[in-house]
Amino acid sequence: MRFVVRVLGAAAGGALAWIAVLGGAQGGGTGTAEAADTAAPAAQEAPGYAVEDFDYPQADKILAEQNIVLKRGDGHITLADCVTGTGQLELLARDRADKICFDTVGNEGWLTLEIPAVYSFKGNDYSTTVDMTVGDETKSYEIDKNSWTPVGEAADPEGRDHMLVEIRVTK
Repeated sequence: MRFVVRVLGAAAGGALAWIAVLGGAQGGGTGTAEAADTAAPAAQEAPGYAVEDFDYPQADKILAEQNIVLKRGDGHITLADCVTGTGQLELLARDRADKICFDTVGNEGWLTLEIPAVYSFKGNDYSTTVDMTVGDETKSYEIDKNSWTPVGEAADPEGRDHMLVEIRVTK
């Protein structure tokens, strides 16, 4: 008996909910233009679509403060303050006194950037590939995990100045 009462109660509640929805969709059953107008602004105030453009956040500020060009990425490789023992990607560039570090998160990531005169790159637990340009050539380097790898001019028989243009990581 209790089961029957519960089923009937649920059915009645559902029917009332549908009546309320249908009545609201028809202007609340009043038939006035005023009721229809009150629903219209809600539809017009809906937020726009979020479109990811993959541009690096605050790239202009980073360029002005640190002279590092960060272009685009998926958010899984980010510029960071260097902290020893944290598993960051690290690089050395001839025209910089300090190393530059990046945090990595997720299963894979990519970042396009421009850092000139990079000659050494330290990997972390990720499989890391860096692309560098010299003149019209693009060269890719596989970075050793958790150790320093010579790249750019340090790996080039001619010792030419290379620009770091992309970092890619996968777990």
